[in-house]
Amino acid sequence: MGREAWIDDGMTGYVELHAASAFSFLEAASLPERLATTAAALGYPALALVDADGVYGAPRFYRAAVEAGVRPLVGAALTLADGARLPLLVETADGYRGLCRLLTMIKARAAKGKARATLDDLEGETRGLLCLTGGADGPLAAELAAGRREAARRTLERLRALFGRGQVYVELQRHLTRESERRTRRLGELADDLDVPCVATNGVRYSVAAERPVLDVFTAVRHKTTLDAAGRRLEPNLERWLKPAAEMTRLFADRPAAIAETAEVARRCGFTLKDLGYRFPDFPVPDGGPPMAYLRALTEAGARARYRPVTDRVRRQLARELDLIEKLDLAGYFLIVWDIVRECRARGVLVQGRGSAANSAVCYSLGITAVDPIGMDLLFERFLSEERHEWPDIDLDLPSGDRREAVIQYVYQRYGRTGAGMTANVITYRPRRAAREVGKVLGFPPDLLDRLSKHVSDWEYQDPADTPPRHLARAGLDPTHPRVRRFAELWARVQGLPRHLGQHSGGMVLCAGRLDEVVPLEPATMPGRVVVQWDKDDCADMGIVKVDLLGLGMMAVLEDALVLCREAGHAVDLAHLPADDGEVYAALGAADTIGVFQVESRAQMATLPRLRPRRFYDLVVEVAIIRPGPIVGDMVHPYLARRAGRAPVTYPHPSLEPILERTLGVPLFQEQLLRMAMVAAGFTGGEAEELRRALGFRRSEARMKAVEAKLRAGIARNGITGAAAEEIVRAITSFAEYGFPESHAASFALLAYASAYLKVHYPAQFYAALLNNQPMGFYHPATLVKDAQRHGQPVRPVDVARSEWL
Repeated sequence: MGREAWIDDGMTGYVELHAASAFSFLEAASLPERLATTAAALGYPALALVDADGVYGAPRFYRAAVEAGVRPLVGAALTLADGARLPLLVETADGYRGLCRLLTMIKARAAKGKARATLDDLEGETRGLLCLTGGADGPLAAELAAGRREAARRTLERLRALFGRGQVYVELQRHLTRESERRTRRLGELADDLDVPCVATNGVRYSVAAERPVLDVFTAVRHKTTLDAAGRRLEPNLERWLKPAAEMTRLFADRPAAIAETAEVARRCGFTLKDLGYRFPDFPVPDGGPPMAYLRALTEAGARARYRPVTDRVRRQLARELDLIEKLDLAGYFLIVWDIVRECRARGVLVQGRGSAANSAVCYSLGITAVDPIGMDLLFERFLSEERHEWPDIDLDLPSGDRREAVIQYVYQRYGRTGAGMTANVITYRPRRAAREVGKVLGFPPDLLDRLSKHVSDWEYQDPADTPPRHLARAGLDPTHPRVRRFAELWARVQGLPRHLGQHSGGMVLCAGRLDEVVPLEPATMPGRVVVQWDKDDCADMGIVKVDLLGLGMMAVLEDALVLCREAGHAVDLAHLPADDGEVYAALGAADTIGVFQVESRAQMATLPRLRPRRFYDLVVEVAIIRPGPIVGDMVHPYLARRAGRAPVTYPHPSLEPILERTLGVPLFQEQLLRMAMVAAGFTGGEAEELRRALGFRRSEARMKAVEAKLRAGIARNGITGAAAEEIVRAITSFAEYGFPESHAASFALLAYASAYLKVHYPAQFYAALLNNQPMGFYHPATLVKDAQRHGQPVRPVDVARSEWL
């Protein structure tokens, strides 16, 4: 929806201009989506999200508000030195850029959670911003409460000087206490004296009054106390909810202008996140020519090296992919990833692309991935399609530790400290943490908290609103006790709410120009890194491009093992290992896989002798089969029975035989489910990928029903009915969320085969590299040493005179 569609010169009535979400981290209790839908239900034309010291929840709020038909106003509340909050609302694109720069500067100079702003920081950064004075939490209220009326007057005059006349509003709030009423009267008088307009807000901290107990829990957690001891730190009543406009109008009947002014402020705030202005960096082509021509030349040269010979099928696939890349203007993205891979190889750092990028023949030709998607018949649309309107996602696996960090720092150097940043990882309440923290604020003793932490994983897949009494009893609690019932209720209600911000394991976003004008940056815990305030999904939704530089312990093991092999006079090249080494498959079939990537767990070791892999694709299946999808979908036993000849190979419908033939009629991979939708229901590649996303992590009931209806309609149009139609729908809808991508499995299978090959043929080097990279995998170093001895490897004790430090 364009900006103009939001602007309504006739907007009237009350608009809430100061709502905080749970992305204020332990200071508010509702998700942004909940605030947006509640505002829509109340008939609000607009709502402002003003979280503490950031725009963390803004993308989620923007999406939900647009969907609900509410205009999403952007803002943030700066924390000042005395703890008071100064809310700023974004009026224009210049204002948003300035707010992001301001938040970045304030965060950069402070330890995590300690950022404080001063009024001096606002000099030169206020263009396009509107300033509210914060109501009960603002600097004016704090000064008036301390009897410093002149100080409050000077602060208001300073704010007006910083922002300009007509850009500052005195914020009035009525929370039905004597103190609140006195504060509102004094703030109103101050505003009248200086001729500054007033706006009414409710300083919202939760969408409905019933969510107040969650805020109490968060307040106790934040202050490291219990609910019983929290006292005046808790809100005095339930009033800070998103109230109906009529209720706010009644509360401020003596100041109708403060109500009317809210709609005027909302009308002025024309900026939305649709206007971010983000641009991906251009790639510096050596001769200054067009990036697409350079990409085509690199791809052609790479294809000649990888495909010997380059067949007509390869040419057709490369042409199809390159034409789409050109149409979507993505040449620069592929060149930048290729440049990172090239830099890794120049530094001698082992690198392998994986994820859906392994479905691309262009990525394979450029040396980004090591799996031939044409030979493996992988689905390109899983990686990139015209209908999706989003950037492709390329993951690069690197050796964990210093070598990966060197590559990350190369990216920072290449694109600048304000041109690149790590994506955030929002740490949310999960069952174990929720049990421990809720129990703690309720005053449960440490031994009970330990018991709860052990038992709580049993509750994970139950309805959180109906925690079974037997689980509480198993932890030694009386399910009928009022405090235990309170615990169960609060434990359920905090699930999934944000607790604090972490950093993603390797996602880096890049920007042409200043990234800190698109999204605020914060220092990471690790020196030399900065984190953007949005997670990878929010970045993707906002069109911000991410490249994943992931640390993988086995990559470090392989790299170290290759060095040791070279030192011993053995030239081993992972790119040219024998494809069907009988000794390697014999070891795999015997489950001799301690230390081998992806197939060393007990479940994998129990499956290997039954599956008995004899070729590479068998190993791809083995990597994928012990996963939640096949297990939840009851695919494991049917596949193994068919492979052993104990059950016939059947297909839900004859048209699906080409898709399911390699896996004996049993769908094991995401790509198979997408192809099933394309063949059985006539979906395009983009529609099939949308299906996967609809059934994915953020699934909603409404979206699932719409997708299933579309799927059933397509299947019926193709003449598939009855049991066959039901089997196809069940397979797709129940398995799509958990299905492991075939491209992931193939990339992991390459590493599994390489690690098994080194273990079989160069065991001394393999075990030394494995022990040098602990901790990793499933086994204690002592177990690895015993396994090495069982394979005839002498293991000598450490000798201070002869041993090297590794």
